[in-house]
Amino acid sequence: MARSLCGALGALAALALAAPGAAGQAPLRLSFAEAVRRAAAAAPRVELAGLRTAEADARVREARAALLPAVSLGGLWLNRTFNSQSLGISFPGFPVLVGPFNNYDARASAAQTLFDWSSVARVRAARTEASGSRAEEGVSAEVAAQAAATAYLRAVRAQALVAAREADSALAAELVELAEAQRAAGVSAAIDVTRARAQLVTAEGLLLVARSEADRARIEVARALGLEVETPLELADTLSPALGAAAVAAARDSALATGLAQRPELGAERARAAAARQAGSAIRAERLPRLVALGDYGLNGRTVPAAIATRQIALQVSVPLLDGFRREARLAEQDAAVREAEVRERDLQQQIAADVDTALLELRAAQARQAIAAEQLRLAEEELAEARERFRAGVAGNIEVITAQANLIRARDTDIDARFAAALARVALARAAGVARTLH
Repeated sequence: MARSLCGALGALAALALAAPGAAGQAPLRLSFAEAVRRAAAAAPRVELAGLRTAEADARVREARAALLPAVSLGGLWLNRTFNSQSLGISFPGFPVLVGPFNNYDARASAAQTLFDWSSVARVRAARTEASGSRAEEGVSAEVAAQAAATAYLRAVRAQALVAAREADSALAAELVELAEAQRAAGVSAAIDVTRARAQLVTAEGLLLVARSEADRARIEVARALGLEVETPLELADTLSPALGAAAVAAARDSALATGLAQRPELGAERARAAAARQAGSAIRAERLPRLVALGDYGLNGRTVPAAIATRQIALQVSVPLLDGFRREARLAEQDAAVREAEVRERDLQQQIAADVDTALLELRAAQARQAIAAEQLRLAEEELAEARERFRAGVAGNIEVITAQANLIRARDTDIDARFAAALARVALARAAGVARTLH
């Protein structure tokens, strides 16, 4: 009877929690390391960061255009009249109204900047900004890797809870059968059977909740990877002691040195500061002379057959003297931006040290909790085994068994939570050191 009740509830739970749209689809088998790699390479936030990098590269080409030749072609047809007296022509016999007459002109024009240090500095600033955008892309990859790792850990934790609740349900069903056998033998009261059945119903209810949480956790994994939420996933890893390892040492000095060298946020902040300095240099260079070569060549005439070739070649030098002190105000703005970036860089270095120290503290605490939780689980299993033997021997009621079963449930949950916390701490340490993309 107990097994049939357990099977019916389990079938109902599977039917109720089946993912819509997943029927007929082969599940995507996904390891922890593969989930991290997928997120770091193709998560939506990483894709957006790549597009921002492409925009920054385009701005470099845009800034470089000021130093490259500019060529244009033009054509003109003009039919006009004009007042000769308005031009100061008032000779006797000269008509006041001249025209109408046609003018045809076809021309190629070119301009080449020969010297403009301000444009050179702007190109350098744009390149530095593009480097900063690539560093920001690295930040997005790190954040996406951490998010995917955390979502995966939550999913495998949920799977572990499902397995624990299934074990609890199987144990509760076995205890119902034992209580019924003891009552049939006349060595146990009917209340023992009622208690055992109540425990079975409670265990099956908790199993339903655990399966629902597992399905929700898989949806979070799919979202972290940019997959369709109805994609069926099969998680290849479990909450093993090695899950969440990365290419970072657990020693404080080594982890901090890795963080200061690898954290892309620091590189992005330094690039912003360098770009601000170069933008200031470009503004200062606006005080220097600018030299441009100009030229055009074309055909001009009152009729097309009568058009003749004409040309113009020029060198233009411009020296800015005063612009209402607008340049000085822009310089002050850039200097403030440089100082702001320097402050953010110092603060980020301190934040990296704090992140590393916090992650190491959490890792040590989680490892200690994991050892304690493993011992608690072992003792809870022994307690349950001894309580079952006492109940089977008829020297105690099943209240001891139920109490031991509740202790085992708590011990299992504590062990799962301790392993989950240790894996999360390893992920946090990898993120603090800027190597979340190497998680495996």
